[in-house]
This record gives sequence, C-alpha cells and structure tokens, in this order.
Amino acid sequence: MKKKTVRDVELKGKRALVRVDFNVPLDVQTYAISDDSRIRAVLPTIKYLIAEGSKVILCSHLGRPKGKVVEELRLAPVAKRLSELLTLPVTSTRDCIGSEVEQAVSRLGEGDILLLENLRFHPEEEQNDPDFARALSRLADIYVNDAFGAAHRAHASTVGVAQYLPAVAGLLMEKEIDFLDKALTAPAHPFAAITGGAKVSDKLGLLENITGKVDYLLIGGGMCCTFLKAQNYEVGQSKVEEDKLDIARELMDKAAKAGVALLLPSDVVVADNFASDAHFKIVSVSEIPEGSFVMDIGPQTAGRFSTELQKCKTVIWNGPMGVFEFPEFRHGTEAIAKQLSGLEATTIIGGGSTAEAVDELGLTDRMSHVSTGGGASLEFLEGKTLPGVAVLQDKED
Repeated sequence: MKKKTVRDVELKGKRALVRVDFNVPLDVQTYAISDDSRIRAVLPTIKYLIAEGSKVILCSHLGRPKGKVVEELRLAPVAKRLSELLTLPVTSTRDCIGSEVEQAVSRLGEGDILLLENLRFHPEEEQNDPDFARALSRLADIYVNDAFGAAHRAHASTVGVAQYLPAVAGLLMEKEIDFLDKALTAPAHPFAAITGGAKVSDKLGLLENITGKVDYLLIGGGMCCTFLKAQNYEVGQSKVEEDKLDIARELMDKAAKAGVALLLPSDVVVADNFASDAHFKIVSVSEIPEGSFVMDIGPQTAGRFSTELQKCKTVIWNGPMGVFEFPEFRHGTEAIAKQLSGLEATTIIGGGSTAEAVDELGLTDRMSHVSTGGGASLEFLEGKTLPGVAVLQDKED
C-alpha cells in the first residue's frame, strides 16, 4: 500500500491543512494535558513542513463535545504545549472555519503554525458535511493527513477535505501504514499475534484475518474465557460471550488446519471480586472456582507465551493479558511487554489500552512501533479499508 506523502509534493509557500490527532487525555479536575505523546508523535511532520517552507494549518478534534462549544475542550492548551515542544510560536483560533479563521490564515508566513479550534464543535464534522469540508479546504492548497488514530472515521476533516485538495500522508501516517501493512503482507517468520482485552467480539475480525497468516496465536485477557468455555472449562463468574462459543471453536479448528499454534492460558489469576483489593490466587484453568473472576494470565502461562515469542521475528500485540488497571492483575501484561522489549524482532503494539500499558511500563522506545490508533489499528489489522487512508493519493510505480 503505497500512498503519496509530504515528501512527494512541493510545499514551499503552500498552505498545508494538516489533520492531526490532538485528542489528548485531560486531567479530570484541572483539564490540563496529562499525556502529550499524541502531540509528540506528529512533531516530525510539522518540523518537515516548516523546513520546506510551508504555512502550517493544524486541525484536530478533542473529546466529545457533540457538535457544541465546550470551553473545557478548547485546543488553546494544546497550542501552548505544542509551542513548548517546538520552541516556536503556535497561534490558535477560536473557530475552525469562517472569516476570522481565513484572516488568520492570510497572515501566515512560511514556517508559521496555526492551530484551528476543535473540529467537533461543529456537528458537520462528524456528519462529513460537504459544505463544512469545502470551508476547511478553502484555507489551504494541500491536505496532509497525519491522524492515523482518526483514519477509520469518515468525517469532513479525514475524508471530505480530500475531495477538494490534493491529499497526501504525513510522516506518522506513513509509518503506521508501512508497519501494519508489512506485518499483514510480508512479515518475517516465525510470526506471532497476541490478543487480549475483554471480549472476543471486539477482536473477532482481527482473529479471523490473522489466523491464516501467523505461526503462533496467543490469547489472553478476558476474551480467553470464551475460548476456555468453548473447551468445556468452567470460568466462574467471568464474562463469557455465549453467542461466540461456536465461533471460538471454529477459530481453533481453523488454526489447527492451518498449522497455527493457538495457545490459551494453562493457569490464571482468579479473584473473589472484580476489584483492585480483591482476594486472589493462581489456579490451573481446570480448577477455576465457582463464583470467581479470571483477572490475569498466570505465571506458567506467561512463561510459556514468552518461550514461544523468543522464536519469533514478527509480533503483533493487541489487548492486555489481564485487568491491567488494577496493580495486582498487571503481571501477565508486564511479563509479555518485557519479553517483547528484549526480542530481536519487529514488535508492533496495536494502540489503545495496549499502548497505554507499554507506555506506563516505560517500554515504548523498546518496541519497533507503537500505534497511535486503537480503533484504526484494529480495523487495519482486520483487513478493513480505512476511509482516511483510502482518499490519499496513490504513489505512482
């Protein structure tokens, strides 16, 4: 999948409308930015545009204002943080379209940076309204999408604008596409996929798409309970998707026929309550007590998973191995993350809660690629076409 990038177009003196993902987490009390990693992720693209003499116009959403102005979700604090990171002035506007915004754009010189107000203050953004997209497009000469985390949404700023302006990928978008596409189409083998999280239904598309491509499929997290139940194990009060039991059996059969080693937990950490302070113990999957909750993979399973991963040249990981937000039940996730961080392999973390876990453990820089898009990376790995990627211009062979 080869898309044109900012390297393939003339930028000097051009107004570049850059869709970024500044949907940063905010402190619930102060509304201060609690994690600026999404801002840092697009710095290479912004710096490249500046160096090439472009007039940089950034646009993003923040939170879920539902088409109304929400003061706490304005992007001025993001502009301030971006300015600090770049050590350059970043101007912000109080809207994202209209005459005042157009005047602010007209004052931009080469290398200047302007951040537009929260796109989702307008309901037309999520509706992919053509008039709203056209109003955004009037601000620029070229469109750059560097918001992989929003690429699975067909919104005005991710799809609509590309109908009116030449559309290319930013450097972060390029990196995301390259890593994920290569993993699906030309991975180095042995190739493993690790899946976790709460529900099979959330990862069903991924499992169906990846099973014939990998050598190892490792399943943990709450979703493993549905697979264990499909093998007639009792899983206490753990959530089981009863309507997915047949699908779980079909996936296990598909893996077996394809020669894929599908590994489920052999031991788990169970608790008497779904809470951080619950009493817990480690048991075999054949001895899960009635009334208990499966909270994490056990140490034997973590060791077995790690042994198989040591053989691999490519690993994709999407979904924690346990209830990572509770300190006592993060050991399985931590063990897998530490194992991956030491591999001589391409390691791809599929965004969302997995990326957060790796970041909390301080291991982000030890992975080959940590995706900035939870839902987007999952849909990409499911084999779906992302609307925000599809509209970008193709590279000529």
